[in-house]
Amino acid sequence: MSKKKTNNKPPRQRGIKLWIEGARLRTLPLAVSPIAIGAGAAAAAKSFDLGLTMLALAVAMFLQIGVNFANDYSDGIRGTDDNRVGPLRLTGSKSVRPQAVKFAAFTFFGLAALAGLAIVLLTQHWWFIPVGIASILAAWFYTGGKSPYGYAGLGEIAVFIFFGLVATYGTAYIQIGRFDLNALLGGTAAGLFASAVLMVNNIRDIDTDRHVGKRTLAVKVGKKWAKAIYLAMLWLPLVILAPYPFIYPVTIFAWASVLLVLPATLIVLTARTPKELILALKLTSFASLGYAILFGIGLAAL
Repeated sequence: MSKKKTNNKPPRQRGIKLWIEGARLRTLPLAVSPIAIGAGAAAAAKSFDLGLTMLALAVAMFLQIGVNFANDYSDGIRGTDDNRVGPLRLTGSKSVRPQAVKFAAFTFFGLAALAGLAIVLLTQHWWFIPVGIASILAAWFYTGGKSPYGYAGLGEIAVFIFFGLVATYGTAYIQIGRFDLNALLGGTAAGLFASAVLMVNNIRDIDTDRHVGKRTLAVKVGKKWAKAIYLAMLWLPLVILAPYPFIYPVTIFAWASVLLVLPATLIVLTARTPKELILALKLTSFASLGYAILFGIGLAAL
């Protein structure tokens, strides 16, 4: 006689597991990537500072987790996540009270603000304060508020700016203190990867988003063009990388990311169901991380 499986975990342990899943830690490579490139650019300019790099990483990671909880809350209370395909959402699944998820989002935004303030105090770059405020506002209003810009097809642009250019260039600038071309080009690459992750996520959810009135860029342009834009975002970082080995020879190892880019490309081109795109999303995220770490090391190794 077979026994029915039961969940014997204590309520506290189940609760912790829910919050860890809701934080979407698998998205953290997108927070690490721009910092890795920015740190590499600073090292190439002989200005690397480990303390400032770790503070920048804290800002990026806290913001990423904060925006994950913010999206969970805002999409959940709108009903956007009621029929979604993919990992659990705390609010949409009614596993956690919406206000608790909202509180978690602003807690992590607060932690990001404290790490950012520490950077400002250490570097005296006071203009980073409005940049930080803009970053938090962008994180919240992506799906929050009465007119979220993520519902108007502007998500990829915001991700490109804040998780690409701002995070990478900011990490380099607080250490170098001046314009740096490597940080600008590296930030462009990081932003393209981050936008590609969001795009493939939105391609996966295109039917459910259309149904609930969430007009992402994928919904606006249609699946065919959305895939084309995704592929451009995915491969352009490698175009940026192409001349670098001639100047910084060790950056050639960043080409190893193509081992993840290629299967992600094939999956997106041939996928017939939304679930198939979950693997492409993961591959894109880890391609971004591998590219960034190896590119950053390559810059620092000269």
